Amino acid sequence: MRQGPAGGSVLLSRRGDGTVSTPLYQLKAEFFKTLGHPARIRVLELLSEREHAVAEMLPKVGIEPAHLSQQLAMLRRANLVRTRKEGSNVYYSLTSPEVAELLRVARTILSGVLAGQAELLADLQAAQSEGKPPS
Repeated sequence: MRQGPAGGSVLLSRRGDGTVSTPLYQLKAEFFKTLGHPARIRVLELLSEREHAVAEMLPKVGIEPAHLSQQLAMLRRANLVRTRKEGSNVYYSLTSPEVAELLRVARTILSGVLAGQAELLADLQAAQSEGKPPS
């Protein structure tokens, strides 16, 4: 890896034509886009606990089977989950424990943000009940 334009890291692998591949910040953006759907996040949360069969996930994710299949396919293409077949059941698991860690970190960040918003709301409500303009 080397420093790219504007200080971003660039992944230094070469394509067949000799050009340098996608900048790391762009790959990160694509990674976060993959995570940008509530059903995919819910699937990853479930798989953070343990391996699940598709049939087990359906009621917990709360979407149609075809839609769950699409979401799982996106997660497979992004190499975030892997499959294992046993009889007629397909089981999914995380490819890396860091995915579960990322979800824990996101929860921590959101908890802090929401706590700050709750504090602001309480201040606004207190000021309103006292007849003061909000500061």
